[in-house]
Amino acid sequence: MKKILVFTSTFPSFKQGDATPPFVYELSQRLAQQWLDIIVLTPRVPWSKKYEFKDNMKIYRYPYFFKSSREKLNDEAILPNIKKNKRLIFQIPFLLLAWLYSLIKIVKKERIETIHSHWLIPQWLLACIYKIIWNKKIKILCTAHGSDIHSIWWKFINWIKKFILINSDHITVVSNYLKDEIRKLGITKSIDVISMWVDTDKFNPKFYDENIKKENNITGKFLLYVGRLSSEKWVNFLLSAMPEVIKKHPDIKLILIGSWPLEDQLKKQAKDLNIEKNLIWKWRINHDELAPYFATADIFILPSLKEGMPVILIEALSCWINCIVSDIKQNLDVIWKEWKIFKNGDFYSLENQLLYCIKNIKNENKLIKQNIIDKFSRDSISKKYLNILLN
Repeated sequence: MKKILVFTSTFPSFKQGDATPPFVYELSQRLAQQWLDIIVLTPRVPWSKKYEFKDNMKIYRYPYFFKSSREKLNDEAILPNIKKNKRLIFQIPFLLLAWLYSLIKIVKKERIETIHSHWLIPQWLLACIYKIIWNKKIKILCTAHGSDIHSIWWKFINWIKKFILINSDHITVVSNYLKDEIRKLGITKSIDVISMWVDTDKFNPKFYDENIKKENNITGKFLLYVGRLSSEKWVNFLLSAMPEVIKKHPDIKLILIGSWPLEDQLKKQAKDLNIEKNLIWKWRINHDELAPYFATADIFILPSLKEGMPVILIEALSCWINCIVSDIKQNLDVIWKEWKIFKNGDFYSLENQLLYCIKNIKNENKLIKQNIIDKFSRDSISKKYLNILLN
């Protein structure tokens, strides 16, 4: 079997309460079932195993700091962790050096033929440096997920991005929006748009759970937000739209599932707006436990300013929940007329869509189900990656 090294910082530790997005793990797991020998290299997080064999994959988690309990830089997501704790920035040089050393070691040990690198910096960069200096024959497949492309546009960083992209053998992105962003850098080589998939068996309306309403004392309409509590997700904008909604529907409840870095700031905003009684905060819920919330809620809201590929939105739709989304370009790859769209930056547009949906909730997403299966199923997405990796 062809040996593929999955080179990523986004990989679950399988610890209780770990909220790391599972998309890289799920893709790798699927490819491991299809005649590929998958080896994963990712940074260690506190109390995780340095090595384990799981789901037909070898998983190496390399140490990069003095004690495992202090290796918190990569615990779920690097940039949000740094924003939350500035002192973690001093771990970056240790992370990069240990990562490069581990890359050289594992490629040799496992006789890797292709590196599948997720995220531009540092993984793509380190993979390209390794190829140029140590192993010119190795193939590099790079997958961009969003923030790695559009988050920083300094001239020096753009130069690094171009260097990485030019020295990659194959480039995939999760949306046409990201493809357009890469073209702005002057990259003319072939770029494949391959979405991350959605497990339509896991995210399904059959997981409706009345106990969620009972446990949270929800007697009116049930609104839901799932995602990081960060500035680009624009949760503060959603909270600002709630007072008028609550005024007209006082028994409504909004559950927010997510954590850091703005949880304290958002709690203060909710208090200032006097909407605390209508909000329920769920700081850490595993991805595998989200389906009942999607299937039970009446409306899912995603007010994001930025998305690489709105997989969370497709998961919500797969549970036949009514959705309200911002009109950012990233949503256009998966948009259907049944969605309720508000104008990005228009406070009253979001407020009006909320009020309209609450009054006119319809179970119209059954019409979308087959579209999701055809475009975002595990089989269709994994086959596209398999074709690239086998060539």
